[in-house]
Amino acid sequence: MLYTSESLENLIEELTKFPGIGRKTAQRIAMFILKQPKEEVEKLVKAIIDVKEKIKYCSICFNITETDPCPICSNPKRDKSTICVVEEPMDVLAIEKTNEYSGVYHVLGGVINPLEGIGPEDLKIKELISRISAGGVNEVIIALNPSVEGETTSMYVANLIKPFGVKVSRIARGLPIGTALEYADTATIVRAIENRTTL
Repeated sequence: MLYTSESLENLIEELTKFPGIGRKTAQRIAMFILKQPKEEVEKLVKAIIDVKEKIKYCSICFNITETDPCPICSNPKRDKSTICVVEEPMDVLAIEKTNEYSGVYHVLGGVINPLEGIGPEDLKIKELISRISAGGVNEVIIALNPSVEGETTSMYVANLIKPFGVKVSRIARGLPIGTALEYADTATIVRAIENRTTL
């Protein structure tokens, strides 16, 4: 549907390129932007441009940052002997929100996925092995998503790390709090039983 305004239609088209944003949501966002004072829209535009211009990847862990090394890698209070391996920077944010982990991270930048043409050489696996071979690492925690690709990548990375004599662990998987057993899928129940703890 073409609106009377070509610029509004262009904005809607650009917004539909965002993940999870369909045409109706894009229309609502476009109309919201249209109603905002010009100063507010300029702040939004500046924030988007700043993200593109200022954010880079940490040369140690490959998390997103404005400073290199990132605040986590450069923090002397973080336990550098423990590395948590994750797929993407959003996973670092999720773990950091818990305030339970005091080690450092390594962001792979994805998982091995032959169907999409992503092999081990396309990820930051070689850089992880370099960090481990430099010494001082006692444990690597693999915290990849429980997909087929995540499992494949976890096993691949674990096999590369084991010759270094470093402990390799993975985050537990199971039933989320508030979920009834009858609604859980079989794979989740199996993981929950495998990862059971003593009371």
